[in-house]
Amino acid sequence: MFSPIVITTINEKTEGICRFEQITPCPIIIVGDKKTPRYETTDRIEYLGVDEQASLGFSLADRLPFNHYCRKNIGYLHALRKGAQTVYDTDDDNLPYDDWSFDDFFASSVYSEAQKYTNVYRRFTDAFVWPRGFPLDEIRRGQNESGERPERVEIGVWQGLADGDPDVDAIYRLVLAEPVTFDRKPPVALPRDTYCPFNSQNTMWRREATPYLYLPVTVSFRFTDILRGYVAQRLMWEQGLHLGFTRATVYQNRNEHDLMRDFTDEIECYRDVRGIVDLLDAMQLTGSPTENLLKVYTGLIEANYVHRDELSFVSAWIDDLHTITRQQDA
Repeated sequence: MFSPIVITTINEKTEGICRFEQITPCPIIIVGDKKTPRYETTDRIEYLGVDEQASLGFSLADRLPFNHYCRKNIGYLHALRKGAQTVYDTDDDNLPYDDWSFDDFFASSVYSEAQKYTNVYRRFTDAFVWPRGFPLDEIRRGQNESGERPERVEIGVWQGLADGDPDVDAIYRLVLAEPVTFDRKPPVALPRDTYCPFNSQNTMWRREATPYLYLPVTVSFRFTDILRGYVAQRLMWEQGLHLGFTRATVYQNRNEHDLMRDFTDEIECYRDVRGIVDLLDAMQLTGSPTENLLKVYTGLIEANYVHRDELSFVSAWIDDLHTITRQQDA
């Protein structure tokens, strides 16, 4: 089964990439940008520099800006065209543990909490910590204990946690900045109508959910995967799929960041998440996955959460997905 790892980087080969080479048999697709040093393509690593990206024939590739995290979209499309049955999404500063793995796409335990937002980090640690993209005014309520019920559900995306410097917002890093080691507890799924933000740092996507891999272009670098995550949760419910959280499978040795710049880039997260979720909840979604994706982004444009240019990007993504499907069905 073709199950690639997709990474984008502007750095020399990192310890994280080397670790994935060492401990997993998965092929690694590295998406470069104009700033990226040249990587050698090997039997384990396929490097997509800007020239290779242009040669792939994706309509999205001609539209995406350079020096932008959203170029990772090309890696997803390439993986899907090559027949990926799952796609593992990560960053170059995550170091997989020796037992790095993900369960099959089923969970036997589901959160029973009756809140719209739940801080799943609290299930895996007693530390005061929350994921990037969690509504700030929900953080204290996120401290509440949450029950679980035994139920077998299908998972569309597994979010693996990250020890060390997990995916938190700039406010946490500026004020608390405490390292975190999560408890190694069994996985849990979120029920329909309950949201928790998830990211692009350590997630495993099943094929049926991959149309929602699309990273929006006209929002900030620190918001693109968070917005994607909220959209994906809402759209997966239409397929009977759920978001699942599992133990930390990586340790993050975070690349250097300007925390005040991160804070500025995250203002969209702090300001817009509640309105976006309310919009998602109000939508009637009765189409195919790609039709629903287009409808969601059209609604986000009309509500001024993303720029009107987003429509051309997401439309190109959908066109490329349809082309891939036609080619594979031929």
